[in-house]
Amino acid sequence: MDWRAYHAVNRFVADHAWLGRLFHGIESYGTIAIGVAAVCLWLLARPGGSRKWKLAAGSALASAALGLLVNRVVSGVWHRDRPFAAHHVEHLWGPRKADPSFPSDHASAAFGIAVAVLLIDPVAGAAFLLLAALIGAGRVVVGEHYPGDVLAGAAVGTLCALVVVRLGRPLVSLLVRVVERATDPLLSLAWRRRL
Repeated sequence: MDWRAYHAVNRFVADHAWLGRLFHGIESYGTIAIGVAAVCLWLLARPGGSRKWKLAAGSALASAALGLLVNRVVSGVWHRDRPFAAHHVEHLWGPRKADPSFPSDHASAAFGIAVAVLLIDPVAGAAFLLLAALIGAGRVVVGEHYPGDVLAGAAVGTLCALVVVRLGRPLVSLLVRVVERATDPLLSLAWRRRL
């Protein structure tokens, strides 16, 4: 089933190569953009003001890190080759990576970040979730992953975000307070110049 869905998408994109090129850019630069956007939440939080965006940034990055760690454990237990390694795939719009296909690291990190932000700030989180969905879809469109790999990665990222935001919040809050002692004095200079 996973191979049939992958193969159908791959054949469709082969007939519409602009989609392959478009999603190659989205999933390549989108993963960097979503991480940078999470850091920007911290930078946009007014020093001495609400910690909501700082908590969102800290939780997002912790969720992505936890998701990638969980992926290492899962792929160590069950190795699944990339679709282009397991089958004859003519069209690939990205590098031929040799690391395990299941679960998708890109999807885990992107959904970990997006869901963590969504749980803390639903408005900002909606934009993050849209980007995460595009990144996940892009992994299938460019031919790097089976749809099941991306769905599993999204599930891992979502569960990790729930764990970090719901259970790890006291630790994240403590770390936010520690880190903001170093960043707030510098950011307050930027905020004063802006005003």
